[in-house]
Amino acid sequence: MRSLLQLTLDLFDLPAAEPPRGPKADAPGPASAPPAILLSEALSPASFIHPRASREIVLGHARVAYEFTRGKRRTIGFVVGAEGLSVRAPRWVALRDVDAAVIEKADWILRKLAETQQRYERLEAARIEWRDGVAFPFLGQQVTLRLDPHHAFDGVGAVLDAGAGYGPAVLRVALAQNATPAQIRDVAQAWLMRQARRIFIERLDHFAPRLGVSWQKLSLSNASTRWGSASADGGIRLHWRLVHFRMPVIDYVVAHELSHLRVMDHSPRFWDTVESVVPDYEALRRQLKDEPVPRW
Repeated sequence: MRSLLQLTLDLFDLPAAEPPRGPKADAPGPASAPPAILLSEALSPASFIHPRASREIVLGHARVAYEFTRGKRRTIGFVVGAEGLSVRAPRWVALRDVDAAVIEKADWILRKLAETQQRYERLEAARIEWRDGVAFPFLGQQVTLRLDPHHAFDGVGAVLDAGAGYGPAVLRVALAQNATPAQIRDVAQAWLMRQARRIFIERLDHFAPRLGVSWQKLSLSNASTRWGSASADGGIRLHWRLVHFRMPVIDYVVAHELSHLRVMDHSPRFWDTVESVVPDYEALRRQLKDEPVPRW
């Protein structure tokens, strides 16, 4: 049985996924899918229910309904994500062996489901309500947004008042007091994206010569599955919302992607390359994974 097992763990580059928005097509399986429910309801201490679940099992004191699919693969794979547990198995593996594999990995599965629940709750607590006076993180520090309809800020829509060290930084936004949340969000996002491009270019130029590589193009990403990516032609993609994090975390992601221009995998040689310019990359990697990114 152990030869069938292959655990798929959380990767470095996965930003927090949005909560499930509703039921999708039923996954193939021997049982009918239970109705989709909100993650906050599904991830209770005794109930973990995937919105596209087609099989169910009791692990310890917890009811786990999971998404089950078959495909062209050689092993049984497990993924715990924002929606719950997904299990994928080869077409030739009997269902009793699938259940046995789930039971064998019960401790890991329950721990990951509980961690996902806690992360989701932290993310919800950090959700940004776009209005005058709202605070959000920028480079690891809280910035307070203030509507300032009397200034145009040279047509850029917003300007940061750093407060000269006497108080929290203030992002002054050239909108009227009756601006809608969507209008406020759009101006704030445009400002953050401008800062992201400026900061990313600066850090790419800082690390590239130290790694002996040359990057050719920067693209800002809004992907739901990763913080960054690199292509063999020197193209770098970085998620603009990285600017919520402290600069050392940004440096880790930048160095990570530039290191792929030397080693296009995650082998020990790759991590040695990252470590050569970011010695504490492991702690920064954990922080990137564990720290909640504000929901918009």
